[in-house]
Amino acid sequence: MEFRGVGLTYPGPPPVPALRPCELSVEVGEFVAVVGPSGSGKSTFLNVAGLLDAPTEGTYLLDGIDTAALSDADRTALRGRRIGFVFQAFHLMPHRSATENVMLSMVYSAVPRAERRTRARDALRRVGLAHRFDALPGRLSGGERQRVAIARALAGRPSLLLCDEPTGNLDSGNAETVLALLGELHASGMTVVVITHDRDVAARAGRTVTIRDGLLSERPAADAPEADVPGSDARRADPSRADAPRPDPPQSNPPQSDPPRDGVHRPERDPA
Repeated sequence: MEFRGVGLTYPGPPPVPALRPCELSVEVGEFVAVVGPSGSGKSTFLNVAGLLDAPTEGTYLLDGIDTAALSDADRTALRGRRIGFVFQAFHLMPHRSATENVMLSMVYSAVPRAERRTRARDALRRVGLAHRFDALPGRLSGGERQRVAIARALAGRPSLLLCDEPTGNLDSGNAETVLALLGELHASGMTVVVITHDRDVAARAGRTVTIRDGLLSERPAADAPEADVPGSDARRADPSRADAPRPDPPQSNPPQSDPPRDGVHRPERDPA
């Protein structure tokens, strides 16, 4: 993926420059962390990189394709073929099994109906959940639910995996399991971009890009800022708190509904 002067300004009045014009190139097979505090523009960056929002200026190339030249339908198709999403909230349907939740990601894709279950179970095996094919989300630990979410992202066989705070709802033990899995996916050749405010997560990446006030800048991973969320040190220091919910901020349960027509749950836009 390559940003050439890409920026996004929400119309006003007054206009809000959520992502300032920036240059960024992520090569195939890289593991990149985008680090910044709350309100810095991380979610806006993810929305643009994930083809959920179109930039208001500049050029975004994905696998060499100029995304600005695409129709909405073509952007949706490209997103479905090339990009997998993992969010902080798991967004699992409570009355569907792990296999069925993964299959839902392919409803609006070109994957033949008969192939969806096979792909879903292959993806669950890849994340170490072959023994949980038929389990409902309520029977899964927090770490297992996030691994189902990762399997859902992998089922479409994307070339780019975008992760927004993938360990934010997990205790230290399950966070380590998820980070190790992301490392394995990167080692297999997948391009991984993780949006985070946690320096322990950023330290797993080969490159760190910071974002503040909507402005991206490159810096060595060792200089990544400290986590800015109270309680994160306590979670890392206390591995016995298995599957403890993140104490701050409280997570509201997203409304359970059928997936949107493009198959992607949109995160809320970061205001700046």
